[in-house]
Amino acid sequence: MSAGDEKTAKSSISEKDSQGVSSQDESDKELQKMQYSGEGGTFDAVEGHHFYRPIDSYEGLHRWDPDFQWTEDEEKKIVRKIDLRVCTFACVTFFALQLDRGNIGQALSSTLLQDLKMTSNDYNLGQTIFLVCFLLAEMPSQLLSKRIGPDRWIPIQIIAWSLVAACQAFLKGRGSYLALRALLGLLEGGFIPDTILFLSFFYKSSELPKRLTCFWISYTIAGIIGSFLAFGFLHITDSKGGGSWRYLFAYEGLITGVIGIVAVFWMPASPVQTKGGLRGKDGWFTEHEEKIIVNRVIRDDPSKGTMHNRQALTPKRFWESLKDYHMWPIYLLGLIWMIPTTPSANYLTLQLRSQGFTTFQTNLLVIPSAVVSITTMIAITWIAERTNQRLLCGASVEVWNLVLLIALAVLPEKTMPWQRWAILTLLVGGPSIHPVVVALTSRNAGSVRTRTVASALYNMSVQISGIAGANVYQTKDAPYYKHGNKVLIALSIASGTLFVAAKFYYDWWNKRNSSKWNAMTSEQHEQYLRENPVLTNKRYP
Repeated sequence: MSAGDEKTAKSSISEKDSQGVSSQDESDKELQKMQYSGEGGTFDAVEGHHFYRPIDSYEGLHRWDPDFQWTEDEEKKIVRKIDLRVCTFACVTFFALQLDRGNIGQALSSTLLQDLKMTSNDYNLGQTIFLVCFLLAEMPSQLLSKRIGPDRWIPIQIIAWSLVAACQAFLKGRGSYLALRALLGLLEGGFIPDTILFLSFFYKSSELPKRLTCFWISYTIAGIIGSFLAFGFLHITDSKGGGSWRYLFAYEGLITGVIGIVAVFWMPASPVQTKGGLRGKDGWFTEHEEKIIVNRVIRDDPSKGTMHNRQALTPKRFWESLKDYHMWPIYLLGLIWMIPTTPSANYLTLQLRSQGFTTFQTNLLVIPSAVVSITTMIAITWIAERTNQRLLCGASVEVWNLVLLIALAVLPEKTMPWQRWAILTLLVGGPSIHPVVVALTSRNAGSVRTRTVASALYNMSVQISGIAGANVYQTKDAPYYKHGNKVLIALSIASGTLFVAAKFYYDWWNKRNSSKWNAMTSEQHEQYLRENPVLTNKRYP
């Protein structure tokens, strides 16, 4: 598993995902030879390729060739094509998710609460129910996606939740609000790990962080565009001059539904199954290009050839993945690291309204936080990948949060509203380590089965943190939430400490495995690989 600074080609706990990649010792170089060599990516050792042959049912087996070679320029061209056709559309679908998930906050700046005769505590309850249902749907959705294929399940999800999102235009009161929030959570839950599973078919582990950053940037862009859409839709009123938020839900649900329909005909089952639909009768890739995609992905992570793309997890494999304790530090991080910023993000519009800003000013004033978020996310991802210190970058994010939370807590109540807006903007738009941690989860999994389960479990832990974060701010503590901010300060300190502790754990484990591998002879290396054909994150080195 990688958590700290250990670079392991086929490593058990590869910190490639957790923290970084450590120094290359002789063991690392030997492993790299086993994995691939040079620009062409050919196996360079007798002990390498015959241990990593994909299973017979693997969809890309007919393109797998341990002796196949290609140039660096060819690979870069293929990656650009994948970025354009796969990653870009994944960003569009994530945009659809956030458009329907985030418009509740924009409706909140209008007359939603008054029209439905609800309080902010009722809003909190609705958000909690949404997150609980989102959480409960994570694992079933991921397992179903693995069974029928994310290319089928993701479009079904989008179309289904777009219908429910549009139905929010017909809310009558607290009961219907809570019911639709629950249904929306059940339909949207699992979408994120499902999409990450889909992306893993096309990308190497080292390429995921940058693509996931684009993924979450689209999430933020959805917030920006959603704010402009809200500005327009909230100006539309009925004959009595009210109900403007109803048009917001209706039209944004329609936009999402169109994206879902396009997804049905756009998303391919795998890199070698792209013919048909909007992809054209000839598909996206030539035979040569398909061979490059398959071989570079398998040589980067041979575990991806141990299951085919529509193979369900057996109960035994599910249990083995569930009890993989090397993934637990990542789940613990997911439980806490986002909480310090969650309440401010959820209550940003309400806090701005309480400072005297109008509905339309509020919807425009949330845009700078989104712009700051995009900038800081790109920066922290670049730094994390450049320095190979992913977990320490996570700790630095909590330092950022801590400083701003303290400023928010000590800010005089009678201060100018623009000062509070500036602090909230920097807090909500602060650097997110989310793409890095998600990629870390995928890379540290060590097998397709564990990746399937771990992606869902990490996202479930994030949803639990969202549930906790949605209830930190209480009505009795409004409008400045002094007590809530003190709680967030404590959680920020705890989260930063956990990031550091996780780094030490993964560094220790990587050094332990490397020392055992280095103590073995070449013959023992080959015997070990022969006796351990199933790749997991506990294999040496």
